[in-house]
Amino acid sequence: MYIFWKFILYFSSFCMIYTIAINLFYNGQMLVSVFDLFSYLRKMKSSDYKRYIGSKNMIPISIIVPAYNEEKTIVDNIKSLLALDYYEYEIIVVNDGSKDSTRDKIIEEFGLTLVNQPVKRSVQTKDIRGIYRSPQYERIILVDKENGGKADALNAGINVSSYPIFASIDADSILENEALIKLTMIFVEHPETVAVGGIVRLANGSIIKDGKLIDMRIPKSRIASFQIVEYLRAFLTGRTSLSRLNSILIISGAFGAFNKSAVIEVGGYKANTIGEDMDIIIKLHEKMKREKRKYKIKFLADPICWTQAPESLNDLRVQRRRWQIGLFDNLIAYRGMLFRKKYGAVGLLTLPYYWLFELFGPVVEFLGYIFIPMAYLFGLLEFNTFLIYFIVAFLLGTALSMGSILLEQISFRKYTSFKDIMRLVLFALLENLGYRQLTILFRIEGILKFRKGRHAWGSIKRKQFVSTESK
Repeated sequence: MYIFWKFILYFSSFCMIYTIAINLFYNGQMLVSVFDLFSYLRKMKSSDYKRYIGSKNMIPISIIVPAYNEEKTIVDNIKSLLALDYYEYEIIVVNDGSKDSTRDKIIEEFGLTLVNQPVKRSVQTKDIRGIYRSPQYERIILVDKENGGKADALNAGINVSSYPIFASIDADSILENEALIKLTMIFVEHPETVAVGGIVRLANGSIIKDGKLIDMRIPKSRIASFQIVEYLRAFLTGRTSLSRLNSILIISGAFGAFNKSAVIEVGGYKANTIGEDMDIIIKLHEKMKREKRKYKIKFLADPICWTQAPESLNDLRVQRRRWQIGLFDNLIAYRGMLFRKKYGAVGLLTLPYYWLFELFGPVVEFLGYIFIPMAYLFGLLEFNTFLIYFIVAFLLGTALSMGSILLEQISFRKYTSFKDIMRLVLFALLENLGYRQLTILFRIEGILKFRKGRHAWGSIKRKQFVSTESK
């Protein structure tokens, strides 16, 4: 019995120290991000990137849109891409064996017809059933193929693409008009760049018509509102700080641009995985570090992609479980890079960070909710210690979310309504009182169902972009 009490005491103490440490680490990331973000914004203010919008000398780019059962959003997605401020680009929509009317809607809306276009197989994919084009919309290429998953669809898009840089965009997302020029400028300024990601923001609740964001609002859905705070925290703090070390491991599949030849060199996207966005980045790091080549993989906070977030608990569960499975799969696949000096900050800092905090963090935090109260109830922890811990943990977590909102308002000010800002502040305060605990459970479920679910995406309900919410 003595050993049992000691175990509860020591493990609860470990959970308290771990939770405080992880929150301090995240807040430290935020402080680092402040300097990097302001430096980037000063650079953009003095930059003359706008004069390159219509320039014939800009790098031409292929935009690849993998689509599976995206009939509700695909037309608005394509319309937003057609409206981009960029001189030379192509839009390659890859219909990955959709079972709904995704293909037919695209063909009907843009007047596409079947063409005989040869395809070079730089990377292996499932068979392409047909390629469709239109003389009226010369930028649009529709690739109709057998179902093979998102990675396979991206690989098919790479094979069809004509240009040296490609961007991957989710079918439930839209880009701001200047997003592409801001993203590709880094390839011009730093030719050694192999990948760059933009920021992903949530469009739920906003008015979007014909592929353009007309009015930005906080959604009525509480689930979606909590995620706005999460996304601000993840992108403006986490990815900004890791980008500083050239050790970012994830460029969101919703919006990223890549050097095509570099991606082909590593064999393209990994098939039969649900973490293809992380896999491709780690593969690029591994090859460049191993061959001692100069390269950059960056995150930029200004090129904006608007996307939809889950609005139901079940859809949120599917998403977070999938993310955790993808994370686990990639960390196991590239465990050989862990603590290897030749991989620099990626092997010595970022991969250990993901193992310790992102993968096992939910497990430790969940067990902390059990063992810390248990230690107090059994008289192993004094009330003051118990109370101080929860106050400090809550304040650190809330400070991180509030800091991300403040950073957003100082830098970009996308939310101009005082009411919307106050709603974000409210959700930042409430996040640690139930919502966070639910997402922890979903992530733990992902770990437990890793073997069974590592190849299964699951489905999330989509909505049409045009909002019907009243003004």
